[in-house]
Amino acid sequence: MARAITLIRSASLSDVAEYAYAATAPAEARLIFLAGACPLDADGSTAAIGDYAGQAAKAVENMRVALRDAGASLRDVISTRVLVASARREDLVAAWEVVREAFGDHDVPSTLLGVTVLGYRDQLVEIEAVAAVLDS
Repeated sequence: MARAITLIRSASLSDVAEYAYAATAPAEARLIFLAGACPLDADGSTAAIGDYAGQAAKAVENMRVALRDAGASLRDVISTRVLVASARREDLVAAWEVVREAFGDHDVPSTLLGVTVLGYRDQLVEIEAVAAVLDS
């Protein structure tokens, strides 16, 4: 199956970042805009309370389900935004490492943000994403 995503790397920018600096999709690609994936269990309760990495893993799991239901996978994601309810860099990194590992070599452009609060009780992590697919 042909992929719609092209990751763009810049030799003019630092290679320290663990993601591509840009990505493109052709005009004929169908874009999928995901709501923020939250660390919620099927019953609506917040998973992994107090655990940044655990909540990031649950959010990625839920994102995979939403992508699958839209006819896509993590390999079709063109960009992400990872929101972490913390002012501590260590907490942001704990969440980021889980997300980064889930994407592997498909290191899409991403923004990692520390925020004051997220929408659900005890929620620490949320992941927004955009995907692009070429339908047959």
